[in-house]
Amino acid sequence: MSEPEASMWAEWNEESSKLFIDYGRYFVPEREQQIGVICDLIPPRDESFHILELCCGEGLLAAALLERFPACVVHGFDGSTGMLQHARQRLARYGERFVPRRFDLREREWRAPALPLQAIVSSLAVHHLDAEEKQQLYSDAHAMLSAGGALLIADLIQPVSSAATMVAARMWDEAVRARAQELDGNLDAFDFFRREHWNYYEFPDAYDKPSPLFHHLRWLEQAGFEDVDAYWLKAGHAIYGGRKT
Repeated sequence: MSEPEASMWAEWNEESSKLFIDYGRYFVPEREQQIGVICDLIPPRDESFHILELCCGEGLLAAALLERFPACVVHGFDGSTGMLQHARQRLARYGERFVPRRFDLREREWRAPALPLQAIVSSLAVHHLDAEEKQQLYSDAHAMLSAGGALLIADLIQPVSSAATMVAARMWDEAVRARAQELDGNLDAFDFFRREHWNYYEFPDAYDKPSPLFHHLRWLEQAGFEDVDAYWLKAGHAIYGGRKT
């Protein structure tokens, strides 16, 4: 990747959002399965309830939640106007059951919701926070949830050894290669993945700050969550979370 191209990845921006909308279906390992796992872990309720999605992107997870739980309202927060525009279009058929809002994940002013939350979910966002910011987020999320509510996060994690990092890098490459072949019958998307140095485990960058899975689980317990667990893991991507009693 040339130096001008590399500078684009210094931090997430609207161009990054556009590329992820175009290529996310290739780059996220077992994307549909991850969405299904999160939906399976949401505590069901018969009456109306609220879910907050942090960094909702183009609305894929929100759509699955709205479809699975007809009584829920999803509040989709994101820092990208482009992502929110796509989410609004995708979820227009759900009307007022999808409530979009632009926000900054690092700020704390949004962490005092006026409505009780049954779940807080997030996909591929928390790894942009440093360790202290993650711990603060987990503590604030615990305070935001109603009793019985769940925090569920799908994200990159940091392997704790060089051997494990190499395995994560190889598995991610293999997953993207297989997905490109499955969807398109060619490797154009995989070639783009390699050319743009998207595989963090081979080409780490300062903007991404994944933490070891064990650290996440410990921080969740310290924040007060019960039943803390990891539910899914592949190619350096994990789904983990806990429940507020």
